[in-house]
Amino acid sequence: MAKRICWLYRLETVSYDIVWRWQQNLLHLRRQNPDLPDALLLVEHPPVYTLGQGADESFLKFTPNAHMPPVVRIERGGEVTYHCPGQLVGYPILNLRRHRPDLHWYLRQLEEVVIRTVSAFEIDGERSDGLTGVWVEGRKVAAIGIKASRWITMHGFALNICPDLSGFQHIVPCGIADKAVGSLSEFQQGLDRLQVQPVLEKQFAQVFQCELVPQDLCTLPSSLS
Repeated sequence: MAKRICWLYRLETVSYDIVWRWQQNLLHLRRQNPDLPDALLLVEHPPVYTLGQGADESFLKFTPNAHMPPVVRIERGGEVTYHCPGQLVGYPILNLRRHRPDLHWYLRQLEEVVIRTVSAFEIDGERSDGLTGVWVEGRKVAAIGIKASRWITMHGFALNICPDLSGFQHIVPCGIADKAVGSLSEFQQGLDRLQVQPVLEKQFAQVFQCELVPQDLCTLPSSLS
């Protein structure tokens, strides 16, 4: 049986708004044509706070202003989180009808990708009962928030490799006040994206039983016209 194909877009540091639009367009095209391959975008963002569609703004500890990173409300589930350089963000655009049309299963698979990835660096990642994400020694190193339309996914996961964590001090991350945020570099010094991303790509391909096929960035849909 041939493996499913998943187009892989390896991005550098790109603003959140641009990648958000790419996700929306990739999802829209797959709603129009479900036979299009799945896609995975891997990227870093400049500092930005994002809130899920039903997120409580009281979890922001500041009033948005020009001196702080932008705050963007988006269509994923979950509360507020923070993106910044040193964090590897993954946006899978998957047709779950090809995999398993079950969002709880999908969330657990994303966690599994991260757990297997950090294990390759002798770091023990764990789940926390009743919560979504991955923890190491009680510190949350990966946040996950998704959206699905007709079983086609967008948004995804953010893995803290070596970011400046101070931006998390201005929010209640994911609405969880009693659990700290951490990064892989706290447990394995010197880790960076160049080391971690190839491992994560391999684990993603194994967990979702697909072949990642790198794509030219010019093939990303900038509009739906």
